[in-house]
Amino acid sequence: MALVTKVAEWITTGHVKQIAFLTGAGISVAAGIPDFRSPGGMYQTLQPDLITATAEQRSIMELNPTAVVSRDMFFANQFPYLEVRRPFILGTQEQNWRATIGHRFIELCHNHGLLKVLLTQNIDGLDFQTSIPRDKIISVHGTIGRIVCEGCQAEFPIDDFCDQVRGNIKDIYKQDETAPVESTPIACLSCKKPLVKPATVLFGSSLPPEVFELFSSDQLQEIDLLFIVGTSLVVGPINIVPDLVEDDTKRVLVNLEQVGGIGSNDDDRDVFLQGKSDEIILDLIVGLGWVEELLAVKDQLPEASQALLVERGLAS
Repeated sequence: MALVTKVAEWITTGHVKQIAFLTGAGISVAAGIPDFRSPGGMYQTLQPDLITATAEQRSIMELNPTAVVSRDMFFANQFPYLEVRRPFILGTQEQNWRATIGHRFIELCHNHGLLKVLLTQNIDGLDFQTSIPRDKIISVHGTIGRIVCEGCQAEFPIDDFCDQVRGNIKDIYKQDETAPVESTPIACLSCKKPLVKPATVLFGSSLPPEVFELFSSDQLQEIDLLFIVGTSLVVGPINIVPDLVEDDTKRVLVNLEQVGGIGSNDDDRDVFLQGKSDEIILDLIVGLGWVEELLAVKDQLPEASQALLVERGLAS
């Protein structure tokens, strides 16, 4: 708790006036969305033998699970991406997941005039459930909330796409009894090629231009504090963000594991807060005296986040 208090005091004393966030899958775990790289995440539990693919493609996915969301794999075979993402695509349409305490903390920072920019590596769109202005959110890896053709870039109505996912794409998780036994292609309405998918950035594809515009601007040099939340910092080029800030900019890592060397030195610049993001960030919110503001959106939080509030005696 001493380190949490230290970070809270940076903010409450006015030392920190501008904050940036770099977030990864860990911030969304309390919403019920699995962290891809942590134990139990998609990359560890992927079963290529259940996916519609050639023996060679399954071997590639076995050796490198991230291949399931790679550009090369998708252009060769649409089904691995769509079969693995099927529950995520449909669950997003049905709004099965809600913004967590972590997302709401970023919103509170904005409400207090502290938020400079949010860089999210997540495709779940949970940041957009908050009141954070859209021009302060950079979705580094795209979003699952828009559907496009990777071939011709034509848009596809999301509800129509989800209808086709339900009817055309098999359920490898055996959760949907109405799903087809075998997958069949979903064709682009424009070019007719089977290259339609959510507008997420595939491995091997270029990042959105907003990312490189940020890199070439002064925004990261203008911040006093960078929060790095729930990310492994292994995916480039966004993993260089902690190195782009000024040498005197505070950096706080909220993560299950220490990454990027942040907090490994005994100095006053970096702090490593180890643990689940919702739990650590709730401690920060308490330290900042922002609990009442968080409770104002309690009913909009996912069940796990609400249960944590009750467990801590902050809500009933």
